[in-house]
Order: sequence, then structure tokens, then C-alpha cells
Amino acid sequence: MIYLAVFVDMLGFGIILPLLPFHAEQLGGSGLWVGGVLTAYAAAQFVAGPVLGLLSDRFGRRPVLLAALLGSAVSLALTGLANSLLTLFAARLVAGLCGGAIPVGQAYVVDLTEPRERTKALGMVGASIGMGFVFGPAIGAALSGLGFAGVSFVAGGIALANFLAGLLLLPRQTPARTAEQDGGRAPRNASPAVLVTALRVSSMRPVLIAIFAGTFAFTGMEATYALLGERLYDLGPAGLGIVFTGVGLVMAAVQGGLVGKLSARYGDRRVAVGGTLLMAVGLLALPLGVTWLNYVGLAVLAAGQGLMTTATSALIAEAAGAALGGAFGVGQSSSAAARAISPVAAGAAFDVHLALPYYLGTVLCVAAALLLRRRPAAPAPAPSPAEAVKDDQAVS
Repeated sequence: MIYLAVFVDMLGFGIILPLLPFHAEQLGGSGLWVGGVLTAYAAAQFVAGPVLGLLSDRFGRRPVLLAALLGSAVSLALTGLANSLLTLFAARLVAGLCGGAIPVGQAYVVDLTEPRERTKALGMVGASIGMGFVFGPAIGAALSGLGFAGVSFVAGGIALANFLAGLLLLPRQTPARTAEQDGGRAPRNASPAVLVTALRVSSMRPVLIAIFAGTFAFTGMEATYALLGERLYDLGPAGLGIVFTGVGLVMAAVQGGLVGKLSARYGDRRVAVGGTLLMAVGLLALPLGVTWLNYVGLAVLAAGQGLMTTATSALIAEAAGAALGGAFGVGQSSSAAARAISPVAAGAAFDVHLALPYYLGTVLCVAAALLLRRRPAAPAPAPSPAEAVKDDQAVS
């Protein structure tokens, strides 16, 4: 049910995504306004992710996840009602502020999963997200005859049905995660309320920076590949649609099946490093102008992204202690910041040279791999009860 809730939540978002830029233009928006409307969602997620995650740590996963699902339905309805650029922008901000289904869903499945199955379960969350983005735009295109408002209301209706299903079927309680279950780490060591605080935690810092770098590289590709594909590989809208559908399917297949097996054999850290290096190789191949190598590079890039995102989520869970929702929320903030900044930076780099965003992305992925390769220093072991008594006597 958690996988389904996340899938349908992303499906509703994906349905309106292809039509959103054109609606902004119809309302009189310039390219800057279109970019602002698209960025509003990620910018709001950057703020809301840690807050919703921490609320789920305090009040439980189920009520916060249900609130996020209901908020998504409301935001889609508001998007359909928007008749000006300001109201459209505000509706997308509301959508981002309510977009807490992912970190709360991640924490939810970890709560319900044995540690040895953690990465596999997180991979299924990632696959659910990916399939939502695969099917959502296709449904949106098929429903485009209804107009933007009609499509938004259909998406909102789907989101409302998702909320009602969750209200009936989501588990009402989850097993409590204790410090003893998480290797003795105190919750306060990994319960960041904001991204800056989390970056001070030695076990979290390299993972969060790596997530930012990898997401920045991948989002830069997404933002500029339409132009690259048109110029180097003669790809039109139909061809690009097939390409991005294929990328989504590869990512979903890797996250839904392969990543769990690789993690069980090699460990999450090695899988994360391998994923970022695969991303680097894939990005390097795309601007070379060789058609077959382009498609191989896209497949390699998609596989690497699927491995990296899932394995880094598992590393966050390992470092989070009992503050699991807050940690996943901060992870979402890190990726949201990259998604907000990268399209503008990649577009500017593309104007300098069409290969530049891909070479910069390669460098970022290699840097992420080096960060992930470094293991954080092991925390000092807690004193035994006898030693603690001696210390108390000495203090007295």
C-alpha cells in the first residue's frame, strides 16, 4: 500500500507535467515565468522535506503521509483553477510544500522492513516513483483534449482516491525504532531540522553532498538533452518521448530488482560508488555524436542513477538513528536544491558549448563517488555499565 501510495502520488504530478509549461505560456508567462513555475515545486520541497519528515518521527508516519496525499489532491485542484501566473505559481508552491510522500514513505517502509531487506524496500519506493513518471506524462498527453483544467482535475481526482485508499488500508501503527536497533546511535546525532545542521553530522555530510552532485548532474542532462538530441541525433518530440520513457523504465527495473541483490552482495556503499561512476561514464558518452553509443550511454546513465539514489537512501537510513523521517526529509532537500538550480546552470553551460553540461556532470559524479567511498569514522563505543558507575563515583 505504501508503494502504491507513492506511485499514485507521482502519477498525479506526472500527468500535468507535460502541459504545465504550455499553460504558463497561455497565461502570458515568459520563459522566466515558465522556469519559475517549474522550479517552485522543487524549491518548496527543499523547505518542506525535513519538516514533514520530522513531523512523521514525532506523530507517526501514517497521519503525515495521509496529510501529504490529501495536500497533493488539493494542490492539483488549485492548479486546475489557476487563471493567472501568480495563482499558478502559488498552486505549485502548495504542491511542493505537500510533497512529503517520498521521505515519509521511505521512512515508513524502513520501519516495516528487516535491516537486511532495507535497500530492496527502498528500491521499490524508487521504482514506484519512476513508474509514476513513466505513465503520468503518457496519460497526461492522452487526456490533453480535456484542456489543462480538465487534466488537472482528473489528476486531482486520482490523488483524492489515493488518499481515501490510504485512509482505509495504510497500517495504523509501525514498530518503534530504538537506538539499540540502530547500533546504539542517539537520535539527536541524526535528527537534523535543516540541511545546514545535517551537513555538520560526519556520517551524513558526504552522502548529502553526493546526492546533490549526482542529482545536479542527472537533472542537467534532463534539462538539455532535448536540444542535444535534436542537434546531434535528429530526435524530435516523439523520439525524445521514447528516449525518456526508456530511461524511466531502466531506472525502475534497476531499483525494483537489481539494486537489492547487488546491495546484499557488495554493500550499500559500494553500490552507491558504482552507481555514480556509471553515471559519469554515461554522461561522458552522450555528447560524442555516435548514435549507438548515445543509447548505450543513456541506459548506463539510467542504471547508475537508479543504483545511486537507492543506495544513498539506504546509507541515510543507516546513519539516521531513530530520526529516520527527518533524515530522509533532509535527503529530499538536498536533491530538491539540485533540481531547482541545475536546469538554469546546465542551460547556461549548454549555451557555451553543447557538451559542457555533460562534462561538468561527469566531474560531479566522479567527485560524488570519491565522497561516498570514504567511510565515516566509527563512533566511540558507549561505556559499559560498570565503567559508567566508576565514572559517576569519580565525579562524586
